[in-house]
Amino acid sequence: DVAQQFQYAVRVIGSNFAPTVERDEFLVAEKIKKELIRQRREADAAAFSELHRKLHSQGVLKNKWSILYLLLSLSEDPRRQPSKVSSYATLFAQALPRDAHSTPYYYARPQTLPLSYQDRSAQSAQSSGSVGSSGISSIGLCALSGPAPAPQSLLPGQSHQASGVGDCLRQQLGSRLAWTLTANQPSSQATTSKGVPSAVSRNMTRSRREGDTGGTMEITEAALVRDILYVFQGIDGKNIKMNNTENCYKVEGKANLSRSLRDTAVRLSELGWLHNKIRRYTDQRSLDRSFGLVGQLQLEDDQGVNLGLESSLTLRRLLVWTYDPKIRLKTLAALVDHCQGRKGGELASAVHAYTKTGDPYMRSLVQHILSLVSHPVLSFLYRWIYDGELEDTYHEFFVASDPTVKTDRLWHDKYTLRKSMIPSFITMDQSRKVLLIGKSINFLHQVCHDQTPTTKMIAVTKSAESPQDAADLFTDLENAFQGKIDAAYFETSKYLLDVLNKKYSLLDHMQAMRRYLLLGQGDFIRHLMDLLKPELVRPATTLYQHNLTGILETAVRATNAQFDSPEILRRLDVRLLEVSPGDTGWDVFSLDYHVDGPIATVFTRECMSHYLRVFNFLWRAKRMEYILTDIRKGHMCNAKLLRNMPEFSGVLHQCHILASEMVHFIHQMQYYITFEVLECSWDELWNKVQQAQDLDHIIAAHEVFLDTIISRCLLDGDSRALLNQLRAVFDQIIELQNAQDAIYRAALEELQRRLQFEEKKKQREIEVEMCLYCV
Repeated sequence: DVAQQFQYAVRVIGSNFAPTVERDEFLVAEKIKKELIRQRREADAAAFSELHRKLHSQGVLKNKWSILYLLLSLSEDPRRQPSKVSSYATLFAQALPRDAHSTPYYYARPQTLPLSYQDRSAQSAQSSGSVGSSGISSIGLCALSGPAPAPQSLLPGQSHQASGVGDCLRQQLGSRLAWTLTANQPSSQATTSKGVPSAVSRNMTRSRREGDTGGTMEITEAALVRDILYVFQGIDGKNIKMNNTENCYKVEGKANLSRSLRDTAVRLSELGWLHNKIRRYTDQRSLDRSFGLVGQLQLEDDQGVNLGLESSLTLRRLLVWTYDPKIRLKTLAALVDHCQGRKGGELASAVHAYTKTGDPYMRSLVQHILSLVSHPVLSFLYRWIYDGELEDTYHEFFVASDPTVKTDRLWHDKYTLRKSMIPSFITMDQSRKVLLIGKSINFLHQVCHDQTPTTKMIAVTKSAESPQDAADLFTDLENAFQGKIDAAYFETSKYLLDVLNKKYSLLDHMQAMRRYLLLGQGDFIRHLMDLLKPELVRPATTLYQHNLTGILETAVRATNAQFDSPEILRRLDVRLLEVSPGDTGWDVFSLDYHVDGPIATVFTRECMSHYLRVFNFLWRAKRMEYILTDIRKGHMCNAKLLRNMPEFSGVLHQCHILASEMVHFIHQMQYYITFEVLECSWDELWNKVQQAQDLDHIIAAHEVFLDTIISRCLLDGDSRALLNQLRAVFDQIIELQNAQDAIYRAALEELQRRLQFEEKKKQREIEVEMCLYCV
């Protein structure tokens, strides 16, 4: 009866009706973050951490702990049953039901631990005989045995604690002692009925006094366990401290400790070293929330071992129970080494490389980390392909944007792939499609001024809203992820091409280039040459562009070009090239086609310069054909006139032969240019444009078309020698025309003089006959 009343009295004295949470702002904040992470709300946990940091830096609120505790209490579900004792608490706390008494449950942090090193060691040694060695068997004793007389070592008159322990400490221990009295009864290790301390307590006290006098200190296993719990959290213990020189935890040299305990303590201290390594990385990468959350999630799992530990633990038990957390920490430490200096997609690639392992446990762990690390990357990706938005402050996404690029170069230069940030689980083809999707959306909004909502272009599907969604997506990269990318790519590209073709007549402008700049409109080109001939034979310095523009409009109205769209005819214009000394109008004249707006993305300045080069070449070749036609006309017109001048027949015959050879050469060249070069290349271009899936395909096909005709028209660098010979032939044709014109002028002048001489001769004969007749 006395023992039962004593137990009841100890429980009442040790009761504490304070909230079951330590009055520590940091501790409550950590609980809130862990609760959010447990609910897989990592983004909210990161946001809460940032808001708490800002709140802590301001001095407006004085009692921040109360506010945080209120928020934590309000977040709890009132319908949820109180949590039962966890398995760790059952093993570590010897089945003390934390929810069965009013003593608050404290985390194993330095400022909240109830005992100092020496006091905790003393109590651990005192109770080791009853609960410190048997582990699970002791649980059964605690749970099943009934009330028993209290050992005298725990009677109110006996106190083995240090004099410096405060009231709070005694209040914390009272209730737990009451619950453990029934398990501390064995007579071999308890105190005697006269209240004499047990043998274990006497031996410990004696060894401590001897250690103080001998210069060395004997450390109990319970004290080592206490230090190990500190080390697990990256905090130096009393006897186990971090050696910065050797970068490891070591037991103090003065400690009197067996080799086995020392080795075991060092092995357990490796978890603290791994903890510090990972914590340093996450602290340095505080801006990188993705991996910071990963470190927090894994570290809380490993630190969860510490939360229910009591002094009855042994190093061997810790060694067994920390086996799995140690593997996790080693994996995280290896990732930390591999991920140094990486971020964004590059970091995801580094983590993804560790999934290629045969160890299923390690693979599942790394895949979980990969889902967390890749979640921000996938969030960037889905926001880019569905909204065209790119808010990459820290340059972590594999699509890069250059804000200095103007709108007219948006498609070509503003958005590029940052290859180092492409995750290894995303192929280059997928990344190219991702780039094109967002680029198409921005092109429609900024260049085409099409404000159609993206939801009308693309059937938006569920994106990676959480790390779990990202993890599910990784399990089916070839189907689910590829399907989302393909759907967005095809729908966006199709909509963009429809806008360019229907609203901006892209294909009509392309055909206009073929007709006017590549001389495909034969009747227009021939009539234009006829009208321009009087102007172009003059020196280039005497030409005026407005006069040539008027002639161009006349040629359009007189040919089938008048039936083209007014938008096309409005863009057709005359351009005069740079004038060199001795140039005529033929050398500086050129047609031009003005492009602006969205079609300027396809017909860039480089493309238009290529068109002008080809036009000048074709215009010169067409001029040679025009000159040879005039030469043939001269032959036909002057043949009868010069028939009575046999001395010119040899020269004229040579002119006929040269002209025929040149006509044959020009006809063959024109056939080659028209059919072998222009028509074949144009047919290939048109087929590719009709089959194009995106704007890049059209641009690429158009560039290939221009490169092909430039090379086949001998305008590239490799054909410079042939082009020089061809230009020499063109010059000879012009020389032949000039020579033949000179011959014909001389012949006609001679013919005119001969006719005048014959006429005068006849006149004299008539006069002589008349004189003779008169005589």
